[in-house]
Amino acid sequence: MKNQKKRIAVLFGGRSAEHEVSLTSAVAVLANLDREKYDILPVRISREGRWILIEDSGILSSVPGMENAEGPAVMAGDPTLGGFLRVGDGSVIPVDAVFPVLHGPFGEDGTVQGLLALSGLACVGAGVLGSALGMDKVLMKQMFIQNDLPTPDFIWFTRSAWEKESDAILRGVRSEIGFPCFVKPANLGSSVGITQVKSEEALGAAVETAGRYDRKVLVEKAVGARELECAVLGNDRPEASVVGEIIPSNEFYDYAAKYVDDASEIVIPADIPSDVADRARLWSVMAFKALDCAGMARVDFLYERGSGHLFVNEINTIPGFTPISMYPKLWETSGLPYSRLLDRLIELAMERHRETESTVFQKQ
Repeated sequence: MKNQKKRIAVLFGGRSAEHEVSLTSAVAVLANLDREKYDILPVRISREGRWILIEDSGILSSVPGMENAEGPAVMAGDPTLGGFLRVGDGSVIPVDAVFPVLHGPFGEDGTVQGLLALSGLACVGAGVLGSALGMDKVLMKQMFIQNDLPTPDFIWFTRSAWEKESDAILRGVRSEIGFPCFVKPANLGSSVGITQVKSEEALGAAVETAGRYDRKVLVEKAVGARELECAVLGNDRPEASVVGEIIPSNEFYDYAAKYVDDASEIVIPADIPSDVADRARLWSVMAFKALDCAGMARVDFLYERGSGHLFVNEINTIPGFTPISMYPKLWETSGLPYSRLLDRLIELAMERHRETESTVFQKQ
């Protein structure tokens, strides 16, 4: 007897500045999910936060089609339903697992993961804690330091602190970080809002840019380095892929280099000494465990030219799944093709969900 198909809800879009990146990733995910194994339930989250069920599968092959797709609203929240509630007629759509292809706040930061946990639904990727820590670069780096994982020097401050104490903060940046440096919103990805600052005079504008996207601003020491990346897959026994290198088309791997032009070069496996690759793979798993991640993550490294020092720069709990994204490419080179990678992520989500369901939450 043929196994019954699993129904997988794929969430994409979202309220963050990485909305377009999510749509591009989702096009690839939807194209590679095996229709022999899964019934797909595409759900677009609008920029305003409305959850929309897309019933016309013919418009899912392009970003414009997905962006403009309309349909009935759905919602999650009642764990007795085992799926989504269609707003309007009140019908229930059963779901076996949810694949959030979301980037940035309100999707990758633990908010959606918390909602799905409350709804009793299996979710691909990290849970609430791992997602929240992986989104906040300040807390993430503090966890790296606590687990003896070297990361570039940094300081952070709030948007309101800058408005009141910009002179004192500038002195701190000058003495503790120096120039050049990078100014980043603490809770965002895809290099949105990031500025490379080469002089004191340019710091204010960079802080204003970062502050538009988050109340917390990170200033990080610039390291003249090669950019390495390693993919992690698993739950309690995670495994690391081969290590790859990004050679950006611009001065650093900014938004345009990632998603607009196609001039950046990806080298897999990276042309680095074997001991550096081994260390990157080991540290990737350590970072994954330190943040209590699950399912998947991509860990980014800086390999300093000259000194050979390796730094853990950050972790991404929902890495990009676009056709040029490193996460699926790293696993493909490691022997796990895209469609099978998606299968494995769904398996891991359901495995984690079963473990959660076996935990006693109420007094017996």
